[in-house]
Amino acid sequence: MIMDLVKNMLIKYPLCDSCLGRQFGGLLRGITNKERGRALKLALALEGHLKFLKEGNDELLRALAKNGNLQFAIKLLDLTNEDFKCYICEGIMENIENIAKEVIKALNNYEFTNFLIGIRVSGDIAEREDKLRSEFGIEYGESIRMECSREIGKEVSKFTGKNVEFKNPDIVVIVSIPSLNINVNPMPIYIFGRYRKLIRGIPQSKWYCSRCWGKGCEKCNWTGKKYPTSIEELIIEPILMATGGKRAKFHGAGREDVDAIVLGNGRPFIVEIKEPKKRAIDLKYLEETINRNAEGKVEVLELKYSNRKTVKRIKERSRIVEKTYRALVEIGREISSEDIEKLEKSFNSCNIYQYTPTRVLHRRADKLRIKKVYEMKVRKISDRTMELIVKCQGGLYVKELISGDGGRTRPSIAEVLGTEAKCIELDVISINEED
Repeated sequence: MIMDLVKNMLIKYPLCDSCLGRQFGGLLRGITNKERGRALKLALALEGHLKFLKEGNDELLRALAKNGNLQFAIKLLDLTNEDFKCYICEGIMENIENIAKEVIKALNNYEFTNFLIGIRVSGDIAEREDKLRSEFGIEYGESIRMECSREIGKEVSKFTGKNVEFKNPDIVVIVSIPSLNINVNPMPIYIFGRYRKLIRGIPQSKWYCSRCWGKGCEKCNWTGKKYPTSIEELIIEPILMATGGKRAKFHGAGREDVDAIVLGNGRPFIVEIKEPKKRAIDLKYLEETINRNAEGKVEVLELKYSNRKTVKRIKERSRIVEKTYRALVEIGREISSEDIEKLEKSFNSCNIYQYTPTRVLHRRADKLRIKKVYEMKVRKISDRTMELIVKCQGGLYVKELISGDGGRTRPSIAEVLGTEAKCIELDVISINEED
């Protein structure tokens, strides 16, 4: 049955060993499609030669010579077949080794420990293969895309000593056939760390000028930015230099106000580096470089490799983890010892009902958040000034916890004391975030 099918296919269509064998790729695992196709042709050649000897019938041998490019048949019938071109691949499958060499050239500038080959097949090739399979009722074939990926991968692995990796490759190479365009796509690197923000007046991310939105104008002194630099820029630029990446994205576990500082164990972050050329980086040296270049504005610590899942986790956890703030607060009257006692009692394991603060309503949805204050310690600094140490749930707006934001946050320091209250200084001193 199979041999009749193969015979009919070769009588009608020229097929190379690989494209013939691929039509039966689901049968007899452990051999290549090229080996499978050649075996089928040789089996037919035995039958054809027998017919030729007994009956003088050379039809099958001629089909194998003309459409199978089988050298035994060509020599036996004293023919030439220099114009042979496979109906499906048009010679691509006979050029796998050379394609692999071009892939290796394209990989020369990249550092990787494993790889994956992806294949884009033109519509013409796919249509021809589909037509043949439909015509002959092929049920056990595999796609040319899968075969090319596997066979090119074998060759690249052989020449580079690097293994193919399907689940989490360092680099993916896309080969388009038959054009043979090669695109190298390094997978992102993720570097986890913590940052301490040591001075005020620096935003976490690049803040574009509100007038020109990055183009440059008189208002921003042609920088395109509201602030000269940011935590994101101070951390990302040395990382891009070290990895040769094209661009990077900064993922912070929450953010602090521009006028706040971050001390203690620092705020967790992950930098996602797109299209890196280098992957094995000395992270200790990188940490030292970032800190040296930041000139006392920012300090990073605990740099280590991470992954995409951790990006999601630190963002989700930033809304619930315990954070500790130090706030310097000025109120509208003299502070008494009763005030201190009242605040510490009122904000001991207390739920805070907080609508989106007025100051950020222009960029965030107006919704109610219920957050927890676990503990508040109060120390009088002067007649109208006190220091608060607030342990609370992530996502709480501490400035509004103090001022009340016109009643949008309740309870608040202002409400409990019955007077105006204003945050004049804010520090993040601890973020209880697991790595």
